[in-house]
Amino acid sequence: MLDINDLKFDEKGLIPAIVVDAESKKVLTLAYMNRESLKISMEEGRTCFWSRSRQELWRKGETSGNIQHIVSITADCDRDALTVAVVKEGPACHLGTDSCFNDLVYVNPDLDVFSPEGLMELLEGRKREKPEGSYTTYLFEKGLDKILKKVGEESTEVIIAAKAQDKKETVYEIADLAYHVMVLMVEAGISLDDVRKELAGRHVIDHKVKQEKMTD
Repeated sequence: MLDINDLKFDEKGLIPAIVVDAESKKVLTLAYMNRESLKISMEEGRTCFWSRSRQELWRKGETSGNIQHIVSITADCDRDALTVAVVKEGPACHLGTDSCFNDLVYVNPDLDVFSPEGLMELLEGRKREKPEGSYTTYLFEKGLDKILKKVGEESTEVIIAAKAQDKKETVYEIADLAYHVMVLMVEAGISLDDVRKELAGRHVIDHKVKQEKMTD
């Protein structure tokens, strides 16, 4: 375990701290810590930073309630920067968004990497902007009943493909179902984090059940 004294703080006594979601690995924000805020973060298990604008310590979520519980803190190879993996309560950005990093500057068209988070952002943009000619826009304009109908139809298609033991077709239909479920999530105001937390809770319960069975 690296000692705090081995870290390299800059001439102002600060070290950059890149905060990432421990579950999704999404970058949430870039903040700064000094020795005191880092010690507080480690002692309390929640992020505490040094505000360069106010020149004071601030615990994330102290007024907003959007607390970040620390899972781990890791230094880079030069020991002059940190990544802080957290489990967050509420949005990370003061603007109310999940992350402070939302405005695209450049996307390589030849290296378009898919992620559930990226798809959710696209769907949220479709609901907000409603561009003409988009199937997703059509679903949002038709509303909840239409979205639910499509979820039901795609669920049936998954069952039919799986029953036929057609792996390729089953994968195709599961992808269709996942897309429509995510449209439903956006319509209902449900985030990927909401589902992750629910699944994580069930994992703990399942683990306990297995232990109980082993001791019977």
